[in-house]
Amino acid sequence: MTAFPAHFLWGAASAAYQVEGGHDADGKGPSIWDVYAHLPGTTHEGTNGDLAADHYHRFKEDVALMAEQGLTSYRFSIAWTRLFPAGRGAINPAGVAFYHALIDELLRYNIKPMITLYHWDLPQALQDIGGWESRETVDAFADYAELCYREFGAKTELWATFNETVVFTGMGYITGAHPPGVCSPARALQACHHVFVAHARAVQCFRELKRQGRVRADAVIGFVNVLQPHAPASDKPEDIAARELADGCFTHWFYDPVLRGEYPATLLQWAREALGAPVFAPGDAELLKANICDFIGVNYYKRELVAANPDVDNTRINTSGEKGSGQEFGFRGLFKFVRNPDGEYTDWDWEIYPRGLTEGILQLKERYGNVPVYITENGLGAKDPIIDGEVVDDARIDYLARHLEAAADAIAAGADVRGYYPWSFTDLLSWLNGYQKQYGFVYIDRGNHLARQRKKSFFWYQEVIRSHGASLQWG
Repeated sequence: MTAFPAHFLWGAASAAYQVEGGHDADGKGPSIWDVYAHLPGTTHEGTNGDLAADHYHRFKEDVALMAEQGLTSYRFSIAWTRLFPAGRGAINPAGVAFYHALIDELLRYNIKPMITLYHWDLPQALQDIGGWESRETVDAFADYAELCYREFGAKTELWATFNETVVFTGMGYITGAHPPGVCSPARALQACHHVFVAHARAVQCFRELKRQGRVRADAVIGFVNVLQPHAPASDKPEDIAARELADGCFTHWFYDPVLRGEYPATLLQWAREALGAPVFAPGDAELLKANICDFIGVNYYKRELVAANPDVDNTRINTSGEKGSGQEFGFRGLFKFVRNPDGEYTDWDWEIYPRGLTEGILQLKERYGNVPVYITENGLGAKDPIIDGEVVDDARIDYLARHLEAAADAIAAGADVRGYYPWSFTDLLSWLNGYQKQYGFVYIDRGNHLARQRKKSFFWYQEVIRSHGASLQWG
């Protein structure tokens, strides 16, 4: 017996900048990460995605491994600058051909592609005119999305517009740790609003081309958000209020526009009074309302305990992988995240709390109805041990098994969960953390010509897929 529905998809995930390499191959233009990661002091030991896992040149080898493992779906992102090197204007035929070849290779093995249009790698040419603060970028994204639909829409059923807006706007425009390195909440809100407008424009175009028969009739489009449930650090009224504010800022602000077509009214009023943003253009509200998602993708790694915050003003996070080196993260006068004294934590100080996946999905169900859910990322970032030549990632097996049990609990409680995509298929570049933070089922041996090696977890997940989730334990 299995808790997972018959058509449940067993996948894995990646993102273009983190795996492809080929940063300037065959006419590709520079993204903001191609530029930012080369600036001194921005990433762990100066690591960058110039080569990454070289998936651009080795995708057939990687897809063959996916097929061996038994994947029924693969989530990946398209590098905008492979198709439009300058973000708009002239199309790069070689980039279009690469993604056709990747999609065709997946389909040859009956692996469904799930395409993410934007996973943080904005064309540098668009950043130079204001990036997400500019309406021109919204227009350029709409054109880019339309090209993707016209090229790949007959082959691809599952689409998502954006990945983790809370991260790329929060770290790009509030903490300044990601490009463009800005520290301005007001600018963050305006950039975020333009992302939601771009999403709505892309959904509108998708449905029009679907009506015309340019996109397959069974195709659906969604949005991928962080799923980070919160709990009050105590039963004190001030901690409960802080938790509610954190829910508003980290969850409702990012889910409401794509599932309800509007912002949380109280938060929107507060933001406009306090920061003067976001500013709407005529028609924005109507556009959002008319173009809500078909599904929601959720990326779950951790929950946070939330407390009132009279003192902490810190937005730095642990990027060293030294457990316990992180500090309390918080915005003075609003809320802070505090450590669970009884909690289990990764080397990057993320709490391992599988029950949070169940709780988070059911909270979404309560607020938005039974919208279809794909678990588009879930995984353990760790420094995997190699013993007698084998990558013995038992901790990853335990982590994923416990989270699959949590997903099964959400399904049993009535949630419409349709797929599971562990992060990630291969080891990859972890943005600020470099290559030391490993997530994959497949080890990339950076000292041996990027040789691929199946980890212990590879064979565990192979059996999970073969049994359709009936066998989650190993050994």
